[in-house]
Amino acid sequence: MSNTADRDGYMEDFGKIDLHLHLDGSLPAETILKLAGKDRIELPADTAEGLRPYLTARIDCESLNEYLKCFELPLAVLQTAENLRTAAYDLGKELDKRGLEYAEVRFAPQLHGEKGLTQTEAVQAVLTGFRQAEEEGRGRIGIRTILCCMRGDRTHRANMETVRTAAEYLGKGVAAADLAGAEGLYPTRDFEEEFALAGSLGVPFTIHAGEADGPESIRAALKFGAVRIGHGVRAVEDEELMEELAGRGVVLEMCPTSNLQTKAVKRISDYPLREYLRRGIKATVNSDNMTVSDTWVGGEFGLLSREYALTEGEARQLLKNAEEAVFRNCTVP
Repeated sequence: MSNTADRDGYMEDFGKIDLHLHLDGSLPAETILKLAGKDRIELPADTAEGLRPYLTARIDCESLNEYLKCFELPLAVLQTAENLRTAAYDLGKELDKRGLEYAEVRFAPQLHGEKGLTQTEAVQAVLTGFRQAEEEGRGRIGIRTILCCMRGDRTHRANMETVRTAAEYLGKGVAAADLAGAEGLYPTRDFEEEFALAGSLGVPFTIHAGEADGPESIRAALKFGAVRIGHGVRAVEDEELMEELAGRGVVLEMCPTSNLQTKAVKRISDYPLREYLRRGIKATVNSDNMTVSDTWVGGEFGLLSREYALTEGEARQLLKNAEEAVFRNCTVP
């Protein structure tokens, strides 16, 4: 084995915590085939290899909007409680097999109601699947769930229900709330009511911001009271914002492969991770979507080692930041 391969394997061992991981974007092709076959759902291919082009984004995909198209097939098979339980269980077992110690897996319960499933039923199913995976695992992994509100023209009512559901299950498997979706089309500032409700109910939250939109999106999230920011890549464009992030101890959930695919950055050499660490910003490394981005959190550390010259000291700091940022340690400001 080469020295490079040895180093990559060593750096992958820092992938013990994943704070930004989407359930529907991390569903293996084999699981989709199994669920579709059971429910007689037609797929564009009948093998795992044949499905992968529909599930995994190209590294040269055009934008976040193109990237999001890879979620269509997983969502099509995740419309029953049984299938959501299976998806959560399979992902939980995979995370345990890869040696993770803790993960916060997010999903949007409002996206799973096409066959009449309620948000509460969707949440219960996912929590049951993860609990089963924990119990059957090596006894080391802990999995909590983040409930996503969705950006869109007609999502307000469902979003408010999501926040209330997060409050109901907070501390019972649910860790926080989030806002996901097409950031460039639906500005963060338009979702203030959802997070005012979250604050009033004591639900901590992260918000996808600074990925497809600029620093103003991150500022809106901070104004709402977000204690973590999903991605936050474009904070580097605003000196005062970076100072605020460092001063307030706000955590950035960064996802290198995904950020390259969605064109949040053009080249890995442009990635602001090192600049954030230098400034004392609490950056972390995460996978985002294990299937859509064909990666896992350890693989992200390996990528950064190979192509970004990430040092062992930086990797240790990133892991320490993640350990301190898990939502069980967060309070609502």
